[in-house]
Amino acid sequence: MKKKLLSRLGQSLIALLGVALLLFLMLRVVPGNPAAVMMGEHGDNAAIARMTAELGLDQPILTQFFRYIGDCFTGNFGTSYSLSKPVAELMGGAFLNTLWLALAAALFAWILGIACGVIAAVRKNGILDHLFMGVSLMGVSIPVFLTAMILQYFIAFRLHWLPIAGMDGWKSFILPAIALGWNSAGSVARLVRSTLLDILQEDYIDTARAKGRSQLGVLVFHALRNAMLPVVTMMALQLSGLLSGAVITETMFSINGIGRLAVQAISGRDIPLLQGTVLFSTAVVILGNLGADLLYTVLDPRIRKGGGPQ
Repeated sequence: MKKKLLSRLGQSLIALLGVALLLFLMLRVVPGNPAAVMMGEHGDNAAIARMTAELGLDQPILTQFFRYIGDCFTGNFGTSYSLSKPVAELMGGAFLNTLWLALAAALFAWILGIACGVIAAVRKNGILDHLFMGVSLMGVSIPVFLTAMILQYFIAFRLHWLPIAGMDGWKSFILPAIALGWNSAGSVARLVRSTLLDILQEDYIDTARAKGRSQLGVLVFHALRNAMLPVVTMMALQLSGLLSGAVITETMFSINGIGRLAVQAISGRDIPLLQGTVLFSTAVVILGNLGADLLYTVLDPRIRKGGGPQ
C-alpha cells in the first residue's frame, strides 16, 4: 500500500513538472512581447525595454524556467502583469468561488444522477427508463455553454426566478451549478443503471431474496452498495474535473473564479497569472485522480490484498 502510494505520488509530481515545462515553453514561443501588450499602443521602445527588464523577460530561457519552478515550489507564482497583485493572492480569492460552484454542481449531479440511474434500473425497459436515459443522453451530449444559455433565457430572463449572472448571494450559484453539473449527472445516471443491472443478476442477490429480504432491502443493502464502487470513483474524478473545468460556466455567469481568471490572463497576455491558474487546475486534477485511486483502494478489499485491478 505504501509503495503504491509513493509510486503514485512520484508519477503525479512528474506529470506536474511536465505540464509546467510544456506550459512555460508554449507561452515563450508565442510571438509578441508581454511588456508591449501591457504598455499598449502608446508605449515607446524605452518604456517597453525597461518593463521587459523589470519583469525578467530579458533573461535566458533556462534562467527564467528554473526561477519559475523554484517560485512554484515555494508557492510564489509571481505578480500579475495586468492586475499588479500576487498571483497566489488572486487565486486564493477566486478558488473559494470555484470551490462553492464545483461543490454545488457535484451535489446536484450526484443526487440527480444516482436517483435517475436507480429508477431506470428498477424500471428496466419501461417508460421511466427510456425517459431518464434519454434525458441523461442529452446531458452528456449538450455542451455546457448551450445548457447555460437555455437556463439563462428561460429561468432567469423569461421567468425571473433566479439571477441571470453575477454574484449576489447563494441564489446566483444555482443556475451555474445546474449548467456545470448537468453533464456529470448524465454520466452518473448511465453508470449507475448499467452497474446496478449487472449486480442484480448476481447469485447473492437471489440468495438475499430467498432469505426473505424485501425488494427495497435487497436493492439498497446488497445491490446498490456494491454498484456504488465504480460510481464513487467516477464521482471523485468528476469533482476534480468540475473544480478545474468551470471556465465557460464562470465566464457566462460572471463568477470570479479560477476559470475566469484564466480567461483574463489569456486576453491580457498575463503570463504569471496564466501559468498559476493552469498549474493550479492541473494540480487539482492530479490530486483528484490520486484521491480516486486511494478511495478505490479503501472501498475494494481485493486491491488492498493485491488481488484486484491494478
